[in-house]
Amino acid sequence: MTQVDDLSRSLVPFDQNSSVIVVVEMSESSWLAAGQVPGIERLPLKKLEPDPIALLRLVERWRDEAVKVGNAIERIALAFEAGRDGFWLARWLERRGIEVHVVHSTSVAVSREHRRAKTDRLDTAMLMRVFLGWLRGERGHCGMVAVPTLEEEDARRPSRERESLVSERTRIINRMKAILAWLGIRSFNPKLRKAVQRLDGLRTPDGLPLLPNTIDELRRDMARLAMVCEQIKAIEKARLARLEQEPAAGPHAMVRLIASIIGIGIETADMLVQEVLSRNLRDRRAVARYAGLTGAPDESGSKRRQKGLAKAGNARVRRGLIQLAWRFLRFQKDSALAQWYRARTEGPTAARKTKMIVALARKLLIALCLVPAFCWSGFSLKRCCSVAQASQMNW
Repeated sequence: MTQVDDLSRSLVPFDQNSSVIVVVEMSESSWLAAGQVPGIERLPLKKLEPDPIALLRLVERWRDEAVKVGNAIERIALAFEAGRDGFWLARWLERRGIEVHVVHSTSVAVSREHRRAKTDRLDTAMLMRVFLGWLRGERGHCGMVAVPTLEEEDARRPSRERESLVSERTRIINRMKAILAWLGIRSFNPKLRKAVQRLDGLRTPDGLPLLPNTIDELRRDMARLAMVCEQIKAIEKARLARLEQEPAAGPHAMVRLIASIIGIGIETADMLVQEVLSRNLRDRRAVARYAGLTGAPDESGSKRRQKGLAKAGNARVRRGLIQLAWRFLRFQKDSALAQWYRARTEGPTAARKTKMIVALARKLLIALCLVPAFCWSGFSLKRCCSVAQASQMNW
């Protein structure tokens, strides 16, 4: 049975006398490594250049020091916070026999003093405390981030690049509309095919043509817009080509299966599979929390209130699910989930639609998490559809 990703605590027995513990505070200019070495009373601390080879030599030197004083070292555990460097260092060290853990930065509790002291040395000591608590199997010290493989990270690039390009396309269009609105022109649509040819014929409400500098600026914006649209189409074509070349591959099979649901397209299916459905999360609460669709209660004494969504998870998944929930109500009007939504948003005691659409998005995500189990079990598409129809969704 595949082990789920329960990264809130360590499931491996921890023997402090046979383990070398190392934490690294990473920055762009330097790394500060702190260790806890069995048999060594002092707590070693070393500042390094951002060099993985130097870090590996330092860890091996601390291990040799522990062996010299008579300790048999069976485990070397190293941890650092997730940041701009990504996961390349974790993969590099794992290939060399080092047990590496990446700490979720926001899961580390810090002092709430108004002006707390913050240095790399203090951050390293705090990281060592929470890492030791996590290794002992105690909950609440910190949470770890699942280290993806290089192939998994590469599979997420097309969807993320397309999202960035779509935002760039919207920015260019809004900028062109703002320039024309400044001149009193509101009927021009930059997204039309013959928009470039129509620029010379534009007139202000006074009947005056556009000035040369404005025309040149709009033409440059149109050229950038055309290039961005071509890149978006290239990404979509490449994705369809990969799905056709390897239709039975694990992630591709899930994408095709989810895209067969009415109301879900290839782009949404690919984003959901690569970002969340390919992960083996612990339970339904972990799935909802990963998407940031859980509540943030504020309870103290007699005070009871909700501060809204936690928004602590994957923002791409959360935005995509909210959009999917609205499309689901449009294309799946007779489904059980759509009826559940309408029963709570219609009538005199109806709840706010903006709140209930979040609940619907959470239910959709949990229901879609059944798809990987079907896919990995070798079910046919017809069998998956029948099981899903028996639950809460229409396919």
